[in-house]
This record gives sequence, C-alpha cells and structure tokens, in this order.
Amino acid sequence: MTHQTVDILVSGGGVAGLTAAAVFGSAGFSVICVDPAPPVTERDAEGSDLRTTAFLQPAQALLERAGLWARLAPHAADLQIMRIVDAGGPEPAARLTRDFNASDISDRPFGWNLPNWLLRREMVARLGEMPNVEFRPGTGTRSVFTREGEARVGLSDGSAVRCRLVIAADGRNSPVREAVGVPVKTIRYGQKALAFAVTHPIPHENISTEIHRSGGPFTLVPLPDYEGRPSSAVVWMEHGPEAMRLSRLDVPEFEAAMNDRSCLLYGPLTLASRRTVWPIISQIARRMYAERVALVAEAAHVVPPIGAQGLNMSLGDMRVLLDLAEAAPERLGDARMLETYHRRRHPEVQARVTGIDVLNRASMVSAQPLRDLRMMGLNAIYALPAVRRTMMQMGLGARG
Repeated sequence: MTHQTVDILVSGGGVAGLTAAAVFGSAGFSVICVDPAPPVTERDAEGSDLRTTAFLQPAQALLERAGLWARLAPHAADLQIMRIVDAGGPEPAARLTRDFNASDISDRPFGWNLPNWLLRREMVARLGEMPNVEFRPGTGTRSVFTREGEARVGLSDGSAVRCRLVIAADGRNSPVREAVGVPVKTIRYGQKALAFAVTHPIPHENISTEIHRSGGPFTLVPLPDYEGRPSSAVVWMEHGPEAMRLSRLDVPEFEAAMNDRSCLLYGPLTLASRRTVWPIISQIARRMYAERVALVAEAAHVVPPIGAQGLNMSLGDMRVLLDLAEAAPERLGDARMLETYHRRRHPEVQARVTGIDVLNRASMVSAQPLRDLRMMGLNAIYALPAVRRTMMQMGLGARG
C-alpha cells in the first residue's frame, strides 16, 4: 500500500475539523482533512445543520490567523447583550430579566453568530485556496496505528496516510478516540434540543436571549434578517419525550407552542426553517491525547448548548495546540508536546464541563420552589457588579 505523507491528518470535517485544517494549514503545516460525509453547505438542503455557532471574542483572533474571518464576517450577527429571562412563575411570562452587556468589559461585542451550514460552506472554500491542505469529503478514518515517531492512518477509500500528528475532531462518538482507547465519562440528562430558525416582528437588536422555565432554556440568538424580517436561531431544550412530541406537531400547533414558550418577547415567532432534534449530553475524555493523537472539540468534550461554550472550548484546544506546534515544529505530535497540551487544557475543560452541567440542571427544574431559588440566584449574581463582570469574562474564555 502506498502511503501519502503529511504533517497532520485531521479526522472530521465538521466546523471544528475544518477550522483545525485551516488553522494548521495557515501556519505552514501540510494537512489532510477527511470526513465520511460530504458537508452540506446550503440552508434548505436535506441534512443541513440548522444549528448556529457563536464565536466569542477569543475565537476571532484564531479565525483571522486561519484566513477565515474575512470570509465569515459579512454573514455574522453581532452578540452585544446576553439577556437571561426567568419565566419560572406559575404562568409562562417573564418575571425577571437581566442583561449582561459586552460594553461593561469590552469595546467589542461578546461574539458573532453564524449558521453552521454557512460556516461549512465558507470553510470548505477557504481550504480550497490552500495548496498545503487537502480536504477529502466522503472519506473516513478506518484504522489508526501509532508508534513513537509517527502515525499511520488507514482510510475508507483504501488509501493510507503517514503523519506526525492526528487531530481527532470526529465528534462525540470519535472513531479515532475509540481506536486509541481513550475512555470517556458521559452524563445523560434525558433532554433533547430542537434547533430551527424563526422570524419575528420586533428586532433582536443584537441581543441573545435565554428564557428559563423548565426542561431547559429556550434561546434566541441573532441572525441576519431573513426575507426582509428580523430573524433568530432558536435552540429549545426539553425533556426528550416532549421534544420529540414538539418536533412532530403541525406548523400552526408548533408555532403556538413556541410562542407560549418565548413569552412573546419578540412578538409572534414564525417558523422559518425545518426543525432538527439533537440529544443533549455532557462528556469528557479522561485524557486529551494518545500516542501521536490529539483529541479536540467533541472528541474530547461535549457540553449542553448553554452560554456558547461548545465550539469556543474547541477553539481553545486549537489555540494551545497551535502555540505548541509553532514554538517547536520539530516536536510536532511527540509525547512531550501532547502531554503539555493535556496539562494546559484538561483542567480548564473539566471546570467548564462541570459548570455547564450545574447550569443545565438548574435550567431543567420544574418544582416551583426550585424555580424561585434559581431566580433569586440570578438576581444575586447580577446585583454584584464585580461578580457580574467576572462571570462575563469567564464566559468569554478570557482565562482559557
């Protein structure tokens, strides 16, 4: 068998994997990125990912280094205010609203929101511009054999690649992680998330709004206008059976349910896309590396979609890996580099997984006394300016 030789093989062609390929390719490394499923890059195509990703401030610099931000910026919606609404009273109505404004800590927005299908489109186009990066959609990772000096990766098309580093960005059920035997701890909440887009008569004014009642948050995240009307992406977390029931409702019934749950904060919501359903879990790998393999993104950690932490944690992984690779290119993928990567990232990842687990459990509560306690906790945090600023800085990942 003929082996193609590169510096890095990225397993996984989702948003995280495509970003990794662009980041390391822009740094001068030779990269092959593979994924068994070709990316769906049109909004209304079958199989398109209707979720959105909010890139927080620290992510922007990394995307600029990778040559991605210039492509993404024209399509992005600013996130200036993070609004948390408690609607946990006996009736589904807002009873406490608190705004966390980026201007309290920065002269820039908290971040920028983009649809995942569009991210894939622009990222694939960026890889096509890079002579040292090869993207192979429709090709998956079949086997991984490592030794001290290199990794050999067998691919589903019958070819093989020799490389100094394998970046596993192949999702929560990572074939690479399984192949190298890294165990994970998984927490299942019995929740699912509905993801879809809506339009509404009241402009969002670049405010991301999390509405808490029970079952999980109902979150509206700003999107650019759609067909001349203000638009938002919605992630609606619910107990699994209820989420599936909602997903099967006829459109008028579904719109009635989501308007009840949204407390009509933006006026009547109109469904503007199909609905997709995603399982909600927390998961963390026991370690973020194996011989010649770095685990990133959902191969290393999964969190519920609260506070825009998921992909931004993933980009934190890539920042550390890139810093180590550029500091000592000759040590790319060796034991010392990967042990240092794990040491720098794993405690931060563990802390964030734990913190988001606590927030998610608080958002799920249904008993009225617990919902009242949740509201009092939010009010207490907001009332202390120093605590509020610290929470916002931590949310940005400023310490990661």
